[in-house]
Amino acid sequence: MLVAGCSPKLAITKNDRKKDVELLTTRGSIIIRLSDSTPLHRDNFLQLVKRHYYDSILFHRVINQFMIQAGDPDSKRAQPGQRLGNGGPGYTIPAEIRPGLFHKKGVIAAARMGDQVNPTKASSGSQFYLVQGKVFTEAGLDSLERFRLRGYKIPAAHRQVYTTLGGTPHLDNNYTVFGEVVQGLSVIDSIAAVPTAGSQGGDRPLQDVQIIRARLVKRK
Repeated sequence: MLVAGCSPKLAITKNDRKKDVELLTTRGSIIIRLSDSTPLHRDNFLQLVKRHYYDSILFHRVINQFMIQAGDPDSKRAQPGQRLGNGGPGYTIPAEIRPGLFHKKGVIAAARMGDQVNPTKASSGSQFYLVQGKVFTEAGLDSLERFRLRGYKIPAAHRQVYTTLGGTPHLDNNYTVFGEVVQGLSVIDSIAAVPTAGSQGGDRPLQDVQIIRARLVKRK
């Protein structure tokens, strides 16, 4: 893959950075506010939206109580049953993992290749996921710290969110979170609940769930 900066660029203005992104899907509208703490991911996402890159793209990987993933351009013309998830714009984005941006329900984060081939945790140039996750108990978070987080202690403020709103804490510090949903959490739940082909079929929905269009909208 190429590094970020090798794709065709569109000018991103200060006004663009003050707008939200609407994903109009076949299941409803999702409004996302991008983080200024992750400027590389923010500007890349804005550029792709302005290029209409995400129009007609599918949510190609859906796992209930985990996340919904989109951004593979190959999904625009995918045949029923076709495995998806390898497409992209031909570049990656350097990781921008920030301690204050964690995997609570409703955040948007960048998909990426695994550590074995991607030790710097560079992000896919276009594939992203929206977190649904689940609500944890304190005991569940304690267990997660011991057995999956290798002793990493989840901050108290994050624990409070994971035990009320929910999320996917085991992904923290491994993927770049670059914004969050400000309207449309119920749409994430609706998409996450659709029947899929299961892990053998790449967790693709049996009936396509599409991003009809993505556009910049004025913040409310």
